[in-house]
Amino acid sequence: MSQEHFVNLYLAKDDPWDLAIKWHDQRKYAVTMASLPRPRYRRCYEPGCSVGLLTRMLAERCDEVLAVDCAADAVRQTAELVRDLPHVDAALAMLPAELPAGTFDLMVVGDLLYYLSAEDMSALLDGLVARLEPGGDLVSVHFRDREHGGNYDGFNAHRELLAWPGLEPVVHHEDEWFVLDVLRRAI
Repeated sequence: MSQEHFVNLYLAKDDPWDLAIKWHDQRKYAVTMASLPRPRYRRCYEPGCSVGLLTRMLAERCDEVLAVDCAADAVRQTAELVRDLPHVDAALAMLPAELPAGTFDLMVVGDLLYYLSAEDMSALLDGLVARLEPGGDLVSVHFRDREHGGNYDGFNAHRELLAWPGLEPVVHHEDEWFVLDVLRRAI
């Protein structure tokens, strides 16, 4: 999908996927937070932060959070939602080209990977693993398209991620709405 596609979604509607009101998304966020293996993280990276609902939850467990999205309206909404949290930064970034500097002990990738081309997914995963500290956790949680499958099914994205070198599975959850994996970078 192009950046323009996502920009237009946010221009048409503040919360294009109704993340704030759908029960299965609220539940997905709760399961994601409950699946974090550690009580506290030093530095978190959240690519594809959308409207910042999960960002705010991650802020409670992290000393620093960098949340990015390719749509300026999404970044604006995230920044507004976390304006009272000085340890959270919301920024505009086009992935995989604009990956952050430094390393992170937590990365949370939600409903993003299946929008990428095979080439961009490969570049992003290489970039994420390179920035994930040894022993750090990478959380991936994606919607399951039970009716249509195809490219926008989390199982396809997770199959690729689970085969990525240097990552070891720690937590796996799947249900009728989403699939979640926590992978740890080998030390």
